[in-house]
Formats: sequence, C-alpha cells, structure tokens
Amino acid sequence: MPQLTLPILLILFAGGFMAGFVDSIAGGGGIISLPILLSVGIPPHFALGTNKFQSSFGSLTASINYYRGGLVKLKELGWGILFTAIGATTGTLLIQQLPQTLLQYLIPVLLLIVFLIMLFSKNLGMKDQLTKIKPKLFYLIFGLLIGFYDGFFGPGTGNFWALAFVLLMGFNLKKATAHTKWMNFTSNIMALIFFAIGGKVLVIPGLIMAGGQLSGAFLGSKLVLRSGAQFIRAFFLLVTAATIIRLIYTSFF
Repeated sequence: MPQLTLPILLILFAGGFMAGFVDSIAGGGGIISLPILLSVGIPPHFALGTNKFQSSFGSLTASINYYRGGLVKLKELGWGILFTAIGATTGTLLIQQLPQTLLQYLIPVLLLIVFLIMLFSKNLGMKDQLTKIKPKLFYLIFGLLIGFYDGFFGPGTGNFWALAFVLLMGFNLKKATAHTKWMNFTSNIMALIFFAIGGKVLVIPGLIMAGGQLSGAFLGSKLVLRSGAQFIRAFFLLVTAATIIRLIYTSFF
C-alpha cells in the first residue's frame, strides 16, 4: 500500500473534486477517480472498493441537491431504488467469478451508440416528452440491468441511465440527470457494502477523496440547477467521448 504523503493526499483530494464535479453533471466521474487511485499505487481490487466508497459521498450530495431543487420526487423512486439495489448486489457478488473481458470490448461500442444518438438528435432531452413505458416496468428492466452493470464493471453507468430516462421516460436532460444520480447512489452503496465486507475499502484515502467529491458534486449539481439542458447535453457528450476513449485505450493498449 502507498504511503500517504502530502503530495498523494493533494492528488487524491483534487481527483475527488474533479470526479465529483463531472459525475454530478453528466456521469462518468469514475474515469477520473479510479485511475487516480491506481496511479498512487493502490492495488486494483482495493482501488475498486475505495472508489465506490468515495464516490458514494459525491452521488449522495448531488442527489440531495437535486431533490431540494425540485427535480426529483422521492415517492416516485421506490421501484427504481429497489431494482437497482438488487441488480447492483448481484453484479458485485459475481464480479470475481465471471470474466470481464467481454464487457471491456462491448461497453465502448454501446457507449458509442449512446454518443451518436445524442450527437445527431439535437433536440433530444431539451424538453419533456411523453412517457413510452410504465415506470414500474422501466425500473424493473433498467434497474436490474444497469444496476448489475454498475456493480460488476461500472464505467458509463450514468450515461446509460440518462439516455434511458430521456428516451423511454420522456425526461428532459436536467430531470434525467437528477434521477440518474439517485440510481447511481443506490448502486454505489450496494457495491460498497460488499466491497467493505470483503475488506477491499481503504478508509483514509477514501475519506480524503470523499472531501473532494463533496465539494465537486455540490458545485456541479448547483450548476445543473442553474443551467439549461443544452449545457448538460454538451457536457454529456464530452464525458461520454472521454469514457469511450479511455475504455478503448485500456482494452487494446
């Protein structure tokens, strides 16, 4: 394990801040926080567990801000939280028993499809549309699927949730972002519980990054509340593209 020198602590805090800021707006904070943890010498399994620990602080902060800003009604999230928790628990339990190789090659392709849909559908998510699926069925399908994926692998979870909310629930991007953070928080907590049971969470580095996460997520979510859907769309495309590039790089190079 690395020694927590002052430069390392500063790197962890700054990385947490940037990850929290980015994640609260468009998802994808893991493309910043996980490499930061690995770069300071934390072994991969401990980096995964510690990453869930610190990111839970940021996703909770953003979720609360969105609730207070009126973008989310908690009574409408019950089924989503339940099915996402089940999916994330299953994914986390299976992570050490199933190969991730297929996902490493498949996810960049799926994210590229998400990116192209958003890029060429310029009005998508600019305003609320008609709901195309019943909420309970929506959360049953995507809570289990995306929750499982977040517990098992993770990168791009927020992007998949946001697009699903926009395309099927008819949400504008601002509302979709707010609901996405509550689903992210649910899967983060469930994954964290099982990483902690397995002893794969480093508390001190996690708390240092969590401090940055709290600050970044607070500022990012406040920015979303004050901005229009066009700003969120641009940020979403940027983060999705960065996630695709990172996944391709780590899979093939």
